[in-house]
Amino acid sequence: MWCKVSGRKHKRWEGDAVLVSELASLSEGETLMVGGKQVEVMGLISELDYNKGRCFLDVHVEKEEPKISAPPPSRRPASKLLGGETDRGVAKPQEEGPCKPRHDPLAPGALVMPRPSTNHQWAYNKAGLPLVDVVVDPYLTANLRPHQRDGLLFLYECVMGMRATCRYGAILADEMGLGKTLQSVALTWTLLKQGPYDGKPVAKRVLVVAPGSLVQNWGAEFKKWLGRERISVYTVNQDHRVELFAASPLHSVLVISYEMLLRSLDVVQKLEFGLVICDEGYRLKNSSIKTSSALSGLSCTRRVILTGTPVQNDLQEFYAIIEFVNPGILGSSAAYRKVYEEPILRSRQPTCTEEERVLGEERAAELSRLTGLFILRRTQEIINRYLPPRLDWTVFCSPSPLQRELYQALLSHRVIRACLQGSTQTQTHTHLACITALKKLCNHPGLLYSTVQERSDGGSAEGSLYEGLRGVFPESYSSGGFSTADSGKLLVLSDLLTTIRHLSPNDRVVVVSNYTQTLDLLQNLCVHLGYTYCRLDGHTPTIQRQRLVDNFNSPHSAHFLFLLSSKAGGVGLNLIGASHLVLYDIDWNPANDIQAMARVWRDGQKKTVHIYRLLTAGTIEERIFQRQVSKQGLSGTVVDLGKGAEHTSFSSNELRDLFSLTDTPCLTHDLLHCSCSMDGSAPEEEEDEEPASDRPCQLVVKVTVVGRGRSI
Repeated sequence: MWCKVSGRKHKRWEGDAVLVSELASLSEGETLMVGGKQVEVMGLISELDYNKGRCFLDVHVEKEEPKISAPPPSRRPASKLLGGETDRGVAKPQEEGPCKPRHDPLAPGALVMPRPSTNHQWAYNKAGLPLVDVVVDPYLTANLRPHQRDGLLFLYECVMGMRATCRYGAILADEMGLGKTLQSVALTWTLLKQGPYDGKPVAKRVLVVAPGSLVQNWGAEFKKWLGRERISVYTVNQDHRVELFAASPLHSVLVISYEMLLRSLDVVQKLEFGLVICDEGYRLKNSSIKTSSALSGLSCTRRVILTGTPVQNDLQEFYAIIEFVNPGILGSSAAYRKVYEEPILRSRQPTCTEEERVLGEERAAELSRLTGLFILRRTQEIINRYLPPRLDWTVFCSPSPLQRELYQALLSHRVIRACLQGSTQTQTHTHLACITALKKLCNHPGLLYSTVQERSDGGSAEGSLYEGLRGVFPESYSSGGFSTADSGKLLVLSDLLTTIRHLSPNDRVVVVSNYTQTLDLLQNLCVHLGYTYCRLDGHTPTIQRQRLVDNFNSPHSAHFLFLLSSKAGGVGLNLIGASHLVLYDIDWNPANDIQAMARVWRDGQKKTVHIYRLLTAGTIEERIFQRQVSKQGLSGTVVDLGKGAEHTSFSSNELRDLFSLTDTPCLTHDLLHCSCSMDGSAPEEEEDEEPASDRPCQLVVKVTVVGRGRSI
């Protein structure tokens, strides 16, 4: 404890702190002066507790609570005065038969939830109600795979407070396609119908918050697994308001989008929920945004976050998500920053001392231990044996002559040259504008031409980037006209679709892009080639999105193509009606591309899946791809601390690498120093040379564009 210097016997202490000292003589109750403050030692901290940061936390998390002397007396509830009162005024308990489980716990294959420990009973069963086995509905159990059974056990233990003292939150961070929705449906149904104490249901109402494109999908999943008669699920949209759910006792589950939640917050906050499930919970990684504040303000303590994308790149984002599911477990934001974030970051610096490195590793291990109690992540390897084969193709497309000429013109522009010489901090917005222009050009010159017409008269640095480019285009060029020959990637896509249509007439294709303008371009391609298609982007009404997905997945669907915006539908959607997926452009974050790929290769898919990633060779796209494959991603809950926000600020060397054009069929292949001819075959070797590895080259696709002809 510390305070101002005072001679009073009863001092007015101003605060507490941890004193790190090398004085061996310090003992409990001793006083000393530190920096003009009077300090009294209240207790000694072990070196282990300091290194792990446990002395800074107000909470103590354990798998099991401390042992206690005796369990509470088992007695029947005394709420009904059927036997009158005793001399002491205590009601006699009602004599009843034993309460039976809802389902048979001894049935073959039955999934029985763990019974509460003695400590749990002391805390949550003060009335001494009889224990009843909680058994998952046999119909759901029959459809759960082994990893889903384990996941359901984990979720149940977390939300019931069995894994950490007075903590009821969980993060299910399984990779895409492992059935997080089914596990959540099973948890919801179990809590709505059962409980460990006298069989009373744990929850009366459940709130599910999801992205707008997945609201109807959640309703469909509840209907699929439980039917319309067993459970009443209310999905909020323009025609179905939250007020109707609040006024009706018939519905037990409310499914709402994050946007509609903010609009209806006053109504939702008045409702009582026994469980809150947040799908695609990475949206809550910033505690200062309105969505996080709104959900944190709900009175429900049982909170589950579902995310197929592990927490990445920022320890503060990690803290925000942990703070939402289990508030206070890591202390205040300032304490967390001092205890965990700063030591861990410091230990990863090349200039750190050995003491800083050891301390950072200890704090990282303790952070993993604390959060590992309520975070579960499994990779897709678990489910791979249940899925058909998947073939991934990275296709390097040579740029067209017009693309190459425009690319060179952009690289020699004064704005890009200024970026290479200027401050990386003050010109970040200009860097991003240059990168966007180059990525548009990689997709199709027509996208750049539209921007040139719109911004060439602007006075900003971004607007001046397009000055002089109009003269590079042919005089007859028009953005309204359609030409596949102007884009290497569009030529390849056109040939690819023609081949799929010819060889496998019953197969369907999903084409994904990050840009609405590119989807417009692809839509024009479908019209030009006579392909039937459907499209989902940010402008598609939420109420229509699930209908589009269901129609496309139907065996009788007439649609050959599904044009998908990665922002609006890149997560959560189930598009198993297609067995081919094309990533037309690349994202900075590899997790976003992985999410998009998982739309077709997931549970329920029956055909071999082909994934095609199209890249314009030698350009910024190939360099972004190289960043993806070299970047160490997350597995589980480990945070990649060294890659914070790498797509928003760049060093001079990074900019020089990004703003360059290499005349090669495949820069990535060149960097591998592979001697094959880019067809996957191993070169013949001389007898006196050492034998090469048996592992063939993995880059087996070569794309060239010569005039109007091309070969793959």
